[in-house]
Amino acid sequence: MSSTRLLRLQARDIATGRPYVERDDPEPPLHDRIATGVWRTAVMPLLRGSGLQQRRARALVARVDALGAEASACDDAQLRTQARQLRAMLRREGFAFEPVARAFALVREAASRVLGQRHYETQLMAGWFLLGGSLVEMATGEGKTFAATLPAVTAALAGLPVHVITVNDYLAERDAATMAPLYEFFGLSVNAVVHDMPNPQRRAAYAGDVTYASNKELAFDYLRDRAALGDRASLLHLAVEGVREGRQRAGSVVLRGLVFAIVDEADSVFIDEARTPLILSTTVDAGADAEPCGIALDIAGALAEGAHFVVERTHLRIRLTDAGREEIERLDAELDASPWEFARDREESVQRALAAVHLYARDRQYVVVDGKVQIVDESTGRIMPDRAWERGLHQMIEAKEGVALTGKRETLARITYQRLFRRYLRLAGMTGTATEVAGEIARTYGLAVARVPLHKPSRRIAAAARGLPDAASKWQAVAEAVRHKATHEQRPVLIGTRTVEASEAISAVLRERGIEHVVLNAKQDGEEAQIVGAAGAAGRVTVATNMAGRGTDIGLDPGVAERGGLHVILTEYHDSRRVDRQLLGRCARQGDPGSCESFVALDDELFRTQAPHLTRWLRARAATAPDGLPPWATEWLRRVAQSAAERRHAEVRMQTLKQDRQLSRLLAFSGRGE
Repeated sequence: MSSTRLLRLQARDIATGRPYVERDDPEPPLHDRIATGVWRTAVMPLLRGSGLQQRRARALVARVDALGAEASACDDAQLRTQARQLRAMLRREGFAFEPVARAFALVREAASRVLGQRHYETQLMAGWFLLGGSLVEMATGEGKTFAATLPAVTAALAGLPVHVITVNDYLAERDAATMAPLYEFFGLSVNAVVHDMPNPQRRAAYAGDVTYASNKELAFDYLRDRAALGDRASLLHLAVEGVREGRQRAGSVVLRGLVFAIVDEADSVFIDEARTPLILSTTVDAGADAEPCGIALDIAGALAEGAHFVVERTHLRIRLTDAGREEIERLDAELDASPWEFARDREESVQRALAAVHLYARDRQYVVVDGKVQIVDESTGRIMPDRAWERGLHQMIEAKEGVALTGKRETLARITYQRLFRRYLRLAGMTGTATEVAGEIARTYGLAVARVPLHKPSRRIAAAARGLPDAASKWQAVAEAVRHKATHEQRPVLIGTRTVEASEAISAVLRERGIEHVVLNAKQDGEEAQIVGAAGAAGRVTVATNMAGRGTDIGLDPGVAERGGLHVILTEYHDSRRVDRQLLGRCARQGDPGSCESFVALDDELFRTQAPHLTRWLRARAATAPDGLPPWATEWLRRVAQSAAERRHAEVRMQTLKQDRQLSRLLAFSGRGE
């Protein structure tokens, strides 16, 4: 969509009184879906990924540099005057080459004055790609947050409300505060939306020129607005309704539409979090559920795996056998009073109990903090305090852990990230790892990947991965590597683990060896900025559960670069190679020296669940090898296991989107909104 058409669509929706400025998202017919898929996955990447695209971006950099001397000769008042004059040019010509170059030159000059930072050439290229509606791949540490100010200021000057979407409240609040002087220099308002903010403040924040918010806060604000609006009434209808019935639905709406979004850590938002629909729910009393949950757990404990049920870890589900159903019926008949009226309810309850016991483990998928079960985000290692598993699973896990049961959730509205973000009139994203999912992002969101070169050549040294027979030998090997790097070489070491349980396991081994260290996992995530920010000190050892989207650079203390820089150790492969690359990318940023290595075990969850046959075959050979698997075998196993996991997750995302569309059609037919 061209920038001038984008501006016209915004004006159209405002003029016609539509309560939301957003793109329509009807499901196209089959032939259109096929044509769109071919265009997005085959043609568009060729056009946008061609040398022409890169040459155009470099031409923009040259033009900005040429305008830079003129901008630097102006005082602050003259820069602001030029920005005001540029508003009309942007509204008239859209995001054409010349007005964008002039805007970028002004932003870069203003940033150097009020922030003490000057955009690199690669950041100017990234800003151009973002403004054009691309997914920009910039290596970790290349300054994506700062680069986003270029398109954000330009679009805001053109009159578009801009949403800069991050992965958590801390980053939204921090980035808005850090970049505020730059926006305010041009007379633009900037706000952050965070959890527990009351509606009047949210509405005021979204009414600003640039709004920073986490993907979850924005999504649930959208769902609450849709639930309040009901059907697609116009603002005129809402006003009449308010006069006639005394209902003020329009006053409860906080957003003013979905116009232009820049999504940071876009692969995490668009891919990793897109497997689960976003559900707006209300809580109902669960006091009567405590006894049925306890009985279901008792019955589940009496069943035998293999004979009565099968654990399908690959698909995270439990399948009952015929013998299992008969045994459940027999055990239920022995009760004084059954809590279930129907056999189907009984079987589903026991299946949830089996899932709670066999598929969801404490300090892996969740933690127990202050007597509450809190879900842990697999990608970031953070607690998600407002999330709960649906259909009674959360209450079953609470019963398993012996904590007070929270209320059940009844769904009010739901949507997937896929459908939500496609409703923006213009969408762009930034990430350090987009290559592996470029095809899916093009098909789903219509975004082509634009790669930005490194600002400085990489000096990262990567050692071959080591595959050990079991977790115990892996932790000993990791501890020995830490002792050598941190104690002998006096280099900072970052150890990345996949779960809270793993972080505590390596922490125990390090304590046994007398190696001082700090731990960052879901139980300490409130201190993450301080812990990560100090991780670059000489000899400092930091154990962190996942590092995706942490958003805090690890700066090297004086003298550390001369010793070789930060050393990163990966201790377990994730389901996606992208997440592994994000961890390893923590070292050797912006031309700094650094190194990384990987230690994995054949009993790691990824290998056991995604490549069980190959893992068993390799384990027999690793048992006789003192140094574990050879590097080629470890790499082979990684590729097989991660490919299987990524295929499964892609299928889940496709099915989630399909179910969301089907439910939307049913709700539309019944006259209800999303």
